[in-house]
Amino acid sequence: MSEPLTVGRVARLAGVNLQTVRYYEKRGLLTPERRTQSGYRLYGPQAVQVIRFVKSAQALGFTLDEISKLLRLRVDRKSRCASVQGQARARLAMVREKIAGLRAIESTLRRLLKTCAVRGTTDLCPILESLELGRPSHG
Repeated sequence: MSEPLTVGRVARLAGVNLQTVRYYEKRGLLTPERRTQSGYRLYGPQAVQVIRFVKSAQALGFTLDEISKLLRLRVDRKSRCASVQGQARARLAMVREKIAGLRAIESTLRRLLKTCAVRGTTDLCPILESLELGRPSHG
């Protein structure tokens, strides 16, 4: 059996700060194996793996609630890959929506930049006027 890890050691090994470890514990993503008599949290080596899992999933855009579900699927040996695939498909759909929204914003900014008279004064600036009127009109 490996030696229990303090919260500081877990944070260092996982490449996160102490507050992240504590926050993940508060959110129920991480549980200390035990506490010392003086109240220090002690974790097993799997805590580092859990944090790395969380950080990898966050990099793909999963929320902490979604990650919590994925972690439960990971430890439930009766779970099927189809459950994970369903969550990944839903995340992909959200990513595609965000990409479409960003493309619309890009298009609007390009259009506004084309209408801008660089040498003009700001009182005639179409970019500022559009923002002022609340009409950035993506798309």
